[in-house]
Amino acid sequence: MGVIDRLKAIGPGALVAAAFVGPGTVTTASVIGAEYAYLLVWTIAFSIIATIVLQEMSARLGLITQEGLGEAFRDEFDNPVPRTISIALVVSAIGIGTAAFQTGNIVGGAAGLSTITGISENVWGPIMGIVAGALLWTGSYKLIERVFIGLVGIMGGAFLLNAVMVRPDFGSLATGLVPAVPEGSAYLIAGLVGTTVVGYNLFLHASTVQERWDGPEDLAECRTDTIGMVIVGGLITTAIVVTAAAVFPEGTQITGVGEMADQLEPVFGGYALTFFAIGLFAAGFTSAMSAPLAGAYATAGALGWERDLTSMRFRAIWMTILGVGIVFSALDYNPVQVIVFAQVANGLLLPILAVFLIYAMNNRDLLGEYTNTTLQNVLGGLVTLVVVGIGLRTLYDVLLV
Repeated sequence: MGVIDRLKAIGPGALVAAAFVGPGTVTTASVIGAEYAYLLVWTIAFSIIATIVLQEMSARLGLITQEGLGEAFRDEFDNPVPRTISIALVVSAIGIGTAAFQTGNIVGGAAGLSTITGISENVWGPIMGIVAGALLWTGSYKLIERVFIGLVGIMGGAFLLNAVMVRPDFGSLATGLVPAVPEGSAYLIAGLVGTTVVGYNLFLHASTVQERWDGPEDLAECRTDTIGMVIVGGLITTAIVVTAAAVFPEGTQITGVGEMADQLEPVFGGYALTFFAIGLFAAGFTSAMSAPLAGAYATAGALGWERDLTSMRFRAIWMTILGVGIVFSALDYNPVQVIVFAQVANGLLLPILAVFLIYAMNNRDLLGEYTNTTLQNVLGGLVTLVVVGIGLRTLYDVLLV
């Protein structure tokens, strides 16, 4: 496959990147760079490797079986008790997780619009949610895909350009690849992992690859899309940490959009706040569409409902998730606190979904020759263990200290 053909293959992977490069990534990466400079860059490297490992499994499962991850979880158990438990787990974890994310997505995107216009994010939030709902209502996967790719491209380009202009300290950047957990940083580490390795993306990816490709013969193209777009998302996240580390003195506490926007001054000068606000809106809007869509795919699959974008039951699920986000976005919250909390909550739920995914990927009746190799199981197991460790450390820091 030539370079042009590979570029044309970009699709569902862009949805995954758009989903995890949301307000949570922008906010958490900015806070990490400002407070700890380059010390936590290793967290991004781990998160990208983990995302590639798990998303490849999810995409492979969807492509080979032509079923979603929710169906795979439901069909994995013959006994009604574990089957019921697995369905309840999927519906509750994904429902709660996407609703929490959705509030952060809308609040984050609305904060960007509020910065530009001066109109409260509590006003912009519901408006943004309604526009996202209108696009989802069209039921056009291609339209939604193009919106995601375009908005993430604009935002990513701005941050990558800025990272080059601030001339980062590459020695310190390399040192940051060595794992370390500075005092008080576990919460932010869990947040960055939670905003990159997103549980609901596993469901979104397994379903959307079926909209783009037909079967096993397209697996190489699907992997190219997955790996390439996740790496692009990781580079954007790294660029945000790099710019924050270069612009702010180490130990800076970020509490608002205006402070985060200072990162873009090296490139955009007096227009930094406007460009950052546009990027934050783009991040929020793309994620505000992907979270309800992922929640609908997961829930419909687990319950055995039709996974059709125009189905009323499918629409009812994403409308509920979107509605929760709209309602809470109209209330008075600190956007930074809401966004970071949502990422941490996802990081704590992720290990459960990862274990279920790896279990399903070893079912030869389901996947035949495309079951996990030993290497894929080892990588998946290591990713899960690290995520569990981060989650336990976060709980210890939050509850016992």
